[in-house]
Amino acid sequence: MTESVVFDVLPAANDKKIGIATLNVEKKLNSLTQQMVMLLTDQLIQWEQDDSIVCIWLQGAGEKAFCAGGDVRCLRDRIAEVGPQAALPYVQSFFENEYRLDYLIHCYSKPIICWGHGIVMGGGIGLMSGASHRVVTETSRLAMPEITIGLYPDVGGTWFLNHAPGRTGLFLGLTGANFNAADAMFVGMADRFIPSMKKQSVLDGLQKQAWTDCTRENEVLVGTVLRSCEVLDLMPAGNVRQHYDVIQAVTDADSAAGVAANILAIDSDEKWLQKAAATLKSGCPSTAHLVFEQLRRGKKLSLPEVFQMELVMSLQCALHPDFPEGVRALLVDKDGAPQWQHQSVAEVSPQWVEEHFQAPWPDGVNPLQDLAW
Repeated sequence: MTESVVFDVLPAANDKKIGIATLNVEKKLNSLTQQMVMLLTDQLIQWEQDDSIVCIWLQGAGEKAFCAGGDVRCLRDRIAEVGPQAALPYVQSFFENEYRLDYLIHCYSKPIICWGHGIVMGGGIGLMSGASHRVVTETSRLAMPEITIGLYPDVGGTWFLNHAPGRTGLFLGLTGANFNAADAMFVGMADRFIPSMKKQSVLDGLQKQAWTDCTRENEVLVGTVLRSCEVLDLMPAGNVRQHYDVIQAVTDADSAAGVAANILAIDSDEKWLQKAAATLKSGCPSTAHLVFEQLRRGKKLSLPEVFQMELVMSLQCALHPDFPEGVRALLVDKDGAPQWQHQSVAEVSPQWVEEHFQAPWPDGVNPLQDLAW
């Protein structure tokens, strides 16, 4: 049986090693399962404690995707099988373990280079966003498309979307718009653009560095190698910077309904904007409110508080009908006709939205309360 995550080490100078972690489910675009989460977590912890490992290289198998997201179909299947309430422990384990891995990457004590080649969506962005060195290529295609399944941009989306310039994070979260390498660099979700043909040059360069036992010095060495392989002239033109003023204008409203109405009223021949508006129009009305509220409430939260809030939201999405229905329509029956609980963003009540921020545990103690920033 082929391992879902393959681990290897490359020999490096000064008797050091580079840890290589490869998401290895190419036929499923390296979509993240619970098994993969646990394998990654255990290996990263082991490598962090190994003094011979100086940095980590995180990649996806094949040329199509780094990681297309999390395996949310398994959640819908469990909910359909036993009911939302009975499925809650399973759902909690799924999201809690994923968020713990994401947080581990954010706080990792050694450099992590994420090779964000091809499709990087949802849970894939969760893995990539916390890496110390996030690389995109000419084929990188990123998105947080949770509005299409009745979820919301989790895996730390509250953090990284709020750190995007202006209200671009809100726009990307509401529309699930695809964005490329240039966009990822502009919104702060990538650090380097390196053409895919330079991948081996990067790895070769890393192996030759004069590695030390000092994390800061090793971070500088990683940066030096990546900078030497960057070719910005080959970076594709982006859309977010080009349409920044439009994005700022349409997101300038005091409610989710107001922003949604502005986006749907965009009058433009630009296909990227048209597709963004179309995705919002067909997407889950509840999600639009969750995106608006998570960014509003999360603006001043610490990273641990972000993951704590998102765990509450994710479990509530599992307890409410839109999420399993959205997964059914997109990934199970694939009929493209989800029956959302509301016909429009304007029809969603404040009470319905508030329910998604109420802790579902009897004692109110968040399982992620042990995270420390």
